[in-house]
Amino acid sequence: MQLERNSTILQFIHSSPIIIAMKTVIQRVKQAKVTVDQEVTGAISQGLLVFLGVHIDDRLEDTTWLVNKILDFRIFQDEQGKMNKSLRDINGEILVVSQFTLYGNCMNGRRPDFIQSAPPEIAIPIYEKFVGEVRDEIGDVQTGKFGANMDVSLINDGPVTFILESKK
Repeated sequence: MQLERNSTILQFIHSSPIIIAMKTVIQRVKQAKVTVDQEVTGAISQGLLVFLGVHIDDRLEDTTWLVNKILDFRIFQDEQGKMNKSLRDINGEILVVSQFTLYGNCMNGRRPDFIQSAPPEIAIPIYEKFVGEVRDEIGDVQTGKFGANMDVSLINDGPVTFILESKK
């Protein structure tokens, strides 16, 4: 019965007109850092903490639009207190953390499944291209460690948090 139900769900997912895209959760931060095995792998002061989830259907070409959207997204305050400045405008820093759980399906049962999350052989090249494009655009980019159990700490500025997905 469970196998039949899962098969039906997968058929729906693959026949559905829903457009799935690379997903990010971005947070405006005063500071953030990632630690793996008590070693800091990335740390920033004012800027953006970006959690990046890669979908099984994402492609390398999907990164460019999302990178530019994030870097030019006007979510930092101007002199009047309005969100009119981008990360580029404020010369902010960026910390990118891979997070496959962004594609966790929590609709069935009490444990999420990660069927829609890209496996490492798909996700790593996309993650690395994303990070490389950010580096090409603004210079320094801090990162976590792909696939590692990471401790992420931050001071959220606002709080200001958005979910951005790539254009498909």
